[in-house]
Amino acid sequence: MINLSKPKTFRADSITAPLRFLTFRRIWIASVLANLGALIRSVGAAWAMTQMTSSADKVALVQTALMLPVMFISMPAGAIADMYDRRIVALVSVGIALAGASALTALAWLDLITPNLLLALCFVVGSGMALMDPAWQSAVSEQVPLETLPAAVALNSISYNIARSVGSAIGGIVVATAGAVAAFALNALLYLPLMLALFLWKRISVPSRLPPEKLSRAIVSGVRYIINSPSIMIVLVRSMVMGVIGGGIIALMPLVARDLLHGGAQTYGTMLSAFGLGAVVGALNITELRKRMTGEAAIRACALSMGGAVTAVALSGAPVLTAVALFLAGAVWMIAWALFNIGVQLAAPRWVAGRSLAAYQAAGSGGIAIGSWAWGYLADVTGVQTTLLISAGLMLVTPVLGFWLPMPRISAREQEAEMLADPEVRLELSGRTGPLVVEIEYRVSRENARAFHNVMQDVQLFRQRTGAYGWSIARDIADPELWTERYHCPTWLDYLRQRNRSTLSERALDEQAAAFHVGPEPIRVRRMLERPFGSVRGNDDEPDRAAKELVHGQGLIGADELAEAGRRTGKLEQQQRLLQRS
Repeated sequence: MINLSKPKTFRADSITAPLRFLTFRRIWIASVLANLGALIRSVGAAWAMTQMTSSADKVALVQTALMLPVMFISMPAGAIADMYDRRIVALVSVGIALAGASALTALAWLDLITPNLLLALCFVVGSGMALMDPAWQSAVSEQVPLETLPAAVALNSISYNIARSVGSAIGGIVVATAGAVAAFALNALLYLPLMLALFLWKRISVPSRLPPEKLSRAIVSGVRYIINSPSIMIVLVRSMVMGVIGGGIIALMPLVARDLLHGGAQTYGTMLSAFGLGAVVGALNITELRKRMTGEAAIRACALSMGGAVTAVALSGAPVLTAVALFLAGAVWMIAWALFNIGVQLAAPRWVAGRSLAAYQAAGSGGIAIGSWAWGYLADVTGVQTTLLISAGLMLVTPVLGFWLPMPRISAREQEAEMLADPEVRLELSGRTGPLVVEIEYRVSRENARAFHNVMQDVQLFRQRTGAYGWSIARDIADPELWTERYHCPTWLDYLRQRNRSTLSERALDEQAAAFHVGPEPIRVRRMLERPFGSVRGNDDEPDRAAKELVHGQGLIGADELAEAGRRTGKLEQQQRLLQRS
């Protein structure tokens, strides 16, 4: 485990603060090298495709092949990152990317590469990195103190763009002098330091007292959390729109170099370097920008600047002017994506951080992948210049989205509340016993009815985020002060998870709802088994126990009810058969 104690001169708001911590620093430096190799490979793959075909959509599909896996794999990858040791998940993921890069190198060296094979292997490499990203990014909070998390997120973004600022130029030089094979080989070699850094990370995980969810259930839990979290949903929609519209400039960069600037691989590398250098400068200023502007204002400024920069790229025929425009585009592009990333990281509690980041990556990368294909297809029809102008025009319109979907104001990460003690149970339950029905009765004075109902709408969202379904709130028509909250959980184990996934703010919301309760009696909570006959474990020679368990399963636990159940045990078997048939 990394030592998170603060040095005497520690400044949490400094962009370099996370680098004071050994594990983060080691993995971050290795990630810069891995990203450097990935950029060199991207240059080699894009330029190799331009040599094999003149089709603009084929060239743009290289970017799609690299980004599409993030859209398809991210959610399972996020669930895996939350369920298992993130260090092991990252190691396996880098191994997949290394295998794909090695295969690409071997086939290119044997001159067996084809356009379709190139796209397929790019997809394999992209799949490895898509599997790694949620584990890597959600593990950042384990490597640095919470107050340095925004700076660490910005540094992770910078790592890619530091590589872009020099990697693309190096890639252009490597491809121009030694060919695509050398670029692919260098990519494979530069994955090795990252594997070593992950291997050296001595991660200490705190085991949960509950067993991990199954993969399918974990994915459903993640999707349910995101759907019921308005702040995360807004970030996902905005990032996807940004990816679809802004992805055109990245996908068509080889064609900008070839058709608009009439250059070769070195020109292409230089343009990518200008974009990457701008991204580094933008990321370095994120901390200061967050102090001076709200998230919504910053995203709007980024969109307007990006639209103007893409317009300049489309209309310019001079490499210097194009490079300056790409520098600006890279800066605002990086700022926008870092703000989206920080928004998700701060909004999601740790238990679902990997899945939330995976959804964000799927939305953004999926948008870029879809946009790359669409802009490439459009470029074949209308030409590169016209396509870029259309992209710029749409980007200038995107700030309008802020009126309907404003960026959430989040200043600190949601902290998980303390674990609650398990409720008292007198019925034998297994982890898979269920469904469970929970009813909570409140007594609320009539003058507070509307305020209570409004609070319960927020309670509904957090209950559903943490795993409940079928939520409802009802008011007794014969006793208007009596309100009943009701919801389901699939199994007993799911209920135990649901009640212990609350953040501090959600726990406070629960207490706010409880504060409306009046009267001498406390709030009444019923936890009932919806299919009680399935819980009966008694044999024919244990009718009293079977009856007792049956009645307990229905929520009847009084002595009179137990006595009545004993008188009815002779009919228990017949009732069971009838219910199973119905």
